[in-house]
Amino acid sequence: MLKLKKSLGQNLLIDKNIINKILCLTNITNKNVLEIGPGTGNLTKHLLEKKPKELLLIEKDKQLCKILNLKFNTFKNYKIYNEDILEFHLNSNFRSEIVFGNLPYNISTQILSKLIKFEKLYPQIEMVIFMFQKEVADRILAKPSNKSYSRITILANLKLDIIHDFKVSKDCFFPSPKIDSKVIAFKPKTKVKYNIKNIENLEKITQIFFSGKRKMINKPFSKIFKNYKEVAKLLNINLNKRPSELSCENFYKITEKYEEINNM
Repeated sequence: MLKLKKSLGQNLLIDKNIINKILCLTNITNKNVLEIGPGTGNLTKHLLEKKPKELLLIEKDKQLCKILNLKFNTFKNYKIYNEDILEFHLNSNFRSEIVFGNLPYNISTQILSKLIKFEKLYPQIEMVIFMFQKEVADRILAKPSNKSYSRITILANLKLDIIHDFKVSKDCFFPSPKIDSKVIAFKPKTKVKYNIKNIENLEKITQIFFSGKRKMINKPFSKIFKNYKEVAKLLNINLNKRPSELSCENFYKITEKYEEINNM
């Protein structure tokens, strides 16, 4: 009997209507496709039936890899990597155009961050379709001044456009998680407006700001810039605001200025 591992966030999508709704978001016929965390292959089966050029599966659980190989051994156009997606080398192994994933709650933002940092995000990838637990999805979708507005909102909006999202009930999974989920479909931006040389600098700056989310931004500004009042004036940013009141664009401009001053 298959024992699912809570530590790996293994909640399997079993609702066929939701699977069909996901499949309707894009055409994968004759395209290179990646599925992160296929589990027992409930979505995988339908992906293979759509006749992709190649389906790449990344599954950390060795037991599930064996199940997937047994289930799909009649198909010739798939490949399984028994690896942790966070350690998987995208640049050397990756040529997928469409990416799917029902992401584990505890590492979902890390997986999204990894993909955003991928050098060839555009033009190689056409669409990313991820399932998040609702709390995480709400943070990605949030607008400034919303209580869910956070670091992942800012990071995601740098390189991705959100083109579709829909709610998925917790009853659509086995075992049923405690909260609902959401599917978000992203399209990589054809042109990134802001010239941020290293996304880790954006992560660093948002970490400094959001560590005191309810406090005014004058203190984090002073940690980042020596002449912080002059920089704030130059960027037209009010130091009496709180981090959640700044737009994504404000954070991109702050990061650009940080890299410029530090010759990065």
